[in-house]
Amino acid sequence: MDDRIRLGVSACLLGEKVRYDGGHRRDPFITGTLSQYVECVPVCPEVECGLPVPREPMRLEGDPASPRLKTINTRQDRTGRMLAWCAKRVEELEALDLWGFIFKKGSPSSGMERVKVYDDKGKPSRRGVGMFARVFMEHFPLLPVEEDERLYDPKMREHFVEALFALKRWRDTLNARPTTRGFIEFHTRHKLQLLAHGRKHLALMGRLVASIKDYAPDDFRPQYQTLLMEALRLKTTPRKHAHVLQHAAGFLREFLSPDEESELLEVVDLYRQGALPLIVPLTLIRHHAGKFEVSYLQEQYYLNPHPVELQLRYHA
Repeated sequence: MDDRIRLGVSACLLGEKVRYDGGHRRDPFITGTLSQYVECVPVCPEVECGLPVPREPMRLEGDPASPRLKTINTRQDRTGRMLAWCAKRVEELEALDLWGFIFKKGSPSSGMERVKVYDDKGKPSRRGVGMFARVFMEHFPLLPVEEDERLYDPKMREHFVEALFALKRWRDTLNARPTTRGFIEFHTRHKLQLLAHGRKHLALMGRLVASIKDYAPDDFRPQYQTLLMEALRLKTTPRKHAHVLQHAAGFLREFLSPDEESELLEVVDLYRQGALPLIVPLTLIRHHAGKFEVSYLQEQYYLNPHPVELQLRYHA
């Protein structure tokens, strides 16, 4: 698949034996199901900056906002070497046009959050960020990022993958030499998906699209993309989803019998209460939208934001 999502991944998660002890942490979801849709770009900060395998373990020390990277036993300071490599590597990754990154949890180089940082008394606090992860996220502030272990949470997994595929559709739109009509169509088809993340950003994006003719293309695109990625970072909740599902049900009202409408709203409420997974009300809405050919709903990416084979909406 030449159009696969290009995703940076900590190399050990892909099964590469690059860890300090010579091992790996191969992740079955990343290397299995997800790999059907993404092209993984392996990155191992320690090995790529010139350290051997196996090697002496390291840890972060000092100020969590600007820690030092030191070996645990021989007390060698690897900070300068790591930061110099990080600055060069993010430039290389920018040229590769990455769409996101999956980091290794807890790593002093690649941990995304809550990495241990030790004070001068040897006491750890979980307030750190891995050195490479920090540089990467500062260099690519809008790209979707996650950690391997957080992806075991069904909601976090869906949130991350949803953002990847939305970004893919946006980039596909840009690569197709979009017209004003193309931008408007993109926004229209994502309205329910954006509403599930937050009304504020949807309203801001709506106003931007409404005034699209007042912008030069090179001014409109970055503004819209920034709002898009900011919106997709906002967490969805059962309450937000229930609101969107009720809104979608409104487009079906004229076609449904009173019993059918009552059934649909009851299923939505059961989902909101946590008694049913999200896939149930979505499937029912997709069924009715297809049966009655409600084109607005059929075209909404909210109902099909990512391949069904990923099975990401089976959570309450």
